[in-house]
Amino acid sequence: MEFVALGDTDDIAASCHYLGINGTGLLLDAGVDPRKEGKESLPNFDLVHNAADRFVDHAFVTHAHHDHMGAVPVLYREFPHIMTHMTDATRRLLEFLLPASARLQRRRVREGSTQADPLFTEDEVDPLGHLYLTHDLQKPFKVTGLKGNTEITARFYTAGHILGGVGVELTIGDGDDAKRVFYTSDTKLTAQSILPGANYPDTADVLILESTAGNDPEAAETSRPEELEKFTATLQETLERGGTALIPVFVMGRAQETLAVIDRLKHEGKIDDDVPVYTAGSMRAIADLYDQTRTSTPRVDSDFRVFGVDQKRLPRSEKRKAKALEGPAIHVLSSGMMFEPTLSNLIGRRLVEDEKNAILMVGYSKEGSPAARLLEAAEQGNGTEVVLNPDHGPQSVRCTVDDFRFSGHSNRDELLEVVKRMAPREVILVHGEPDARAWMAEHITQIDDTITVHQPEGGVPVELDL
Repeated sequence: MEFVALGDTDDIAASCHYLGINGTGLLLDAGVDPRKEGKESLPNFDLVHNAADRFVDHAFVTHAHHDHMGAVPVLYREFPHIMTHMTDATRRLLEFLLPASARLQRRRVREGSTQADPLFTEDEVDPLGHLYLTHDLQKPFKVTGLKGNTEITARFYTAGHILGGVGVELTIGDGDDAKRVFYTSDTKLTAQSILPGANYPDTADVLILESTAGNDPEAAETSRPEELEKFTATLQETLERGGTALIPVFVMGRAQETLAVIDRLKHEGKIDDDVPVYTAGSMRAIADLYDQTRTSTPRVDSDFRVFGVDQKRLPRSEKRKAKALEGPAIHVLSSGMMFEPTLSNLIGRRLVEDEKNAILMVGYSKEGSPAARLLEAAEQGNGTEVVLNPDHGPQSVRCTVDDFRFSGHSNRDELLEVVKRMAPREVILVHGEPDARAWMAEHITQIDDTITVHQPEGGVPVELDL
């Protein structure tokens, strides 16, 4: 089996992996790098086109985060015959998110905020929903290629990461001689507020493992109940002093989980029921999709509805928006890393210099992002300056700033448990920065020095013995 990373292997963006298995060509995800623009954000599909013995028969879209699915329309342009597989929940999300992405790209060109041509248009995206092939969890389906000389069967297993998210098991051959490859994609082994933890098979010969949290020791040393208690106390203090709390969230997954936490705190009387909660944009439509699929996808509580959480739409007019920012209030807004010019960046700049307010991070903040810069400035002491948007200039950080570990990713100890349980012969580490993958590789070898661990470089083939 040949493995080739078509995206960036030293980061968590543009996830796209090619597998060549006895005449069958498969792609695991087709994401974009959200920090890059135009063609620069895409996986390198030329690595397939320019190799005579490489071709693509099938692709798997494991979940609806843009770093895993944002290049799907381009995928059909590059490989018109491709068959693309996902869960029904992921299909519903793609049918909403990809047209929204096309509109955003077009608007940015019109406004002059980018020089890059849009990757695709709404007209290209609209028909694709009819081509997506959906499958239930743990139901086998054939993915043998046209030139494949070995039968390959795929199964989806819930990954616990976001709605519709799955890992992919590939069974190569049949009977006692069959070999198994498992791709975790992004995984969360323990339950969140809405979604239960991942449910994976017991064995694999080759494990393709995410390593996002591989270099984060603190994540493994904290528990969700402890973080919830800390978050609750900070939120209560902010509201009691009449402040406004901004909670930057990823629009898909973290937003809905955060609303579930706030709803629970209100029901338990830990937050006054009349404190307004403001949301905006596409997270409201995604909340509706969460509710539509609440009985057909794994849930902690199938009766919970995201739209059952009392929430108001963030006003657009300046006068009404200013009124909404008067505390006590809670604003749950994207993006999670506060990239400019998103709402969380805009509102964060309006709150950061007032000591009554708070900005509370509940997800991953990549080094160099506005959210990470804000956390670093807050650690240096009250009044330290931060630049959240270069066009706005430096601001003094006087509000409360803190982060809470409600990540949708498994911590590194949990990832090692996956390795222990599946006992693969070979592990391929993906979706992680260099230090994270290096830590994982070292500790996997400590678990079992007979396991061969690969840290692939982008575009460089890895040959595996199956």
